Amino acid sequence: MNRRQLLGAGLTAGAGAVLASAAAAETRFRDLPEAAFTDIPYTQVPDRPMTGLDYNPVVTLNGWSLPWRMNGNVKEFHLVAEPVERIMADGMMARLWGYNGQSTGPTIEAVEGERVRIYVTNRLPEHTSVHWHGLILPSGMDGVGGLSHPAIPPGKTFVYEFDLTKSGTFMYHPHADEMVQMAMGMMGLFIVHPRDPAFMPVDRDFAFLLAAYDIDPGTYIPRVAEMTNFNMWTWNSRIFPDIDPLVVNKGDRVRVRCGNLTMTNHPIHMHGYDFHVTCTDGGWVPETARWPEVSIDIPVGAMRAYEFDAIHEGDWAIHCHKSHHTMNAMGHELPTVIGADKTRLTQMMRRHQPGYMPMGTAGMADMGEMSMEIPENTIPMMAGWGPHGPLEMGGMFSVVKVREGIDRDDYSDPGWYQNPPGTEAYEWTGELPEHASNTSPKTVITPRGGVRQG
Repeated sequence: MNRRQLLGAGLTAGAGAVLASAAAAETRFRDLPEAAFTDIPYTQVPDRPMTGLDYNPVVTLNGWSLPWRMNGNVKEFHLVAEPVERIMADGMMARLWGYNGQSTGPTIEAVEGERVRIYVTNRLPEHTSVHWHGLILPSGMDGVGGLSHPAIPPGKTFVYEFDLTKSGTFMYHPHADEMVQMAMGMMGLFIVHPRDPAFMPVDRDFAFLLAAYDIDPGTYIPRVAEMTNFNMWTWNSRIFPDIDPLVVNKGDRVRVRCGNLTMTNHPIHMHGYDFHVTCTDGGWVPETARWPEVSIDIPVGAMRAYEFDAIHEGDWAIHCHKSHHTMNAMGHELPTVIGADKTRLTQMMRRHQPGYMPMGTAGMADMGEMSMEIPENTIPMMAGWGPHGPLEMGGMFSVVKVREGIDRDDYSDPGWYQNPPGTEAYEWTGELPEHASNTSPKTVITPRGGVRQG
């Protein structure tokens, strides 16, 4: 189904009748909203709402927004917790748990002041719940299994219903067997738009969730008991080079929302711009309290949103600045062999494997340039090609593509940017100026008007 068909299915009218008390938490509505599903791993741009209050939809990177229907004055959604198969990149599929066919789950979008009713059907092999991270709501709707309400047994449907008292960026995830279920990919974004469309308006609004997995090369299921040595660092359970670009029209006001449900912090750095942090999962940052950044550290269990005016054309990298988070299928036991003489080892190996190629003696860049034989359902540690060669990146990495003349609803990849003449670094073949060097560990003061030599 395409995006418009999904919305059509989700907006089918129907009235529900409450047959059980709210205290029981389990729903017995006759007419549940039809549950929409997708397994498309690419960014699906939402249409503007056809009913209810108007808002500028969020574009979820490599994701989609959950369809809804109006039932009287209540906006109804249907989440289905279930095992899913997520294409993390071309050539790699992971067997995860998620919602409505995907991990991460679909983004829920609504408007401040609205009342939402969210049906949650459990198709997992164990009980679950849904915690609405950062939202203000009644205690019994908070989604902590055993505390807020009984956990949702397999095969059952519960309903959560509450008013949206504030706008901002929030998340949802289980609070039942949390270590397993979140490690298996159960999470999603919950966006509450301001009731006043004139408050904090932007032209483009991107969102994604950070997630980490430990998936051995050649396997499909994450190791759920891992706490530190993750090897797949993802945005919305996708890894570079298969994370979609953030496509922007020159002159747009752009917001980027990023939530972190991994076990470590992530300093997200964007090239080519400085920006202002305008929102956390606690709410909007007053204008007088905003601060400029080029990197924003996102703590565990938190969300940050930043905004900028897209005035600089080009292809600009955006990535986590922890260098090992921009790699895929990492081998934590790999030795460092920089500077090692592998001549004799290479001769011995080629007796058994004629095509053997020694790698790593001059660094790791050769892994991004050569096609190495790897296990099935595994992608290289460093992959992806740009207009000038291998990018030698993976994991949490994408590109902000700012172009003149991008239509309002166009998020398709415009291709690589062609740098204007005189604006690209180039090889120098002429005479070189003298260069200074220093091997002393002491502080060296450069004299005024000259360069210290030696």
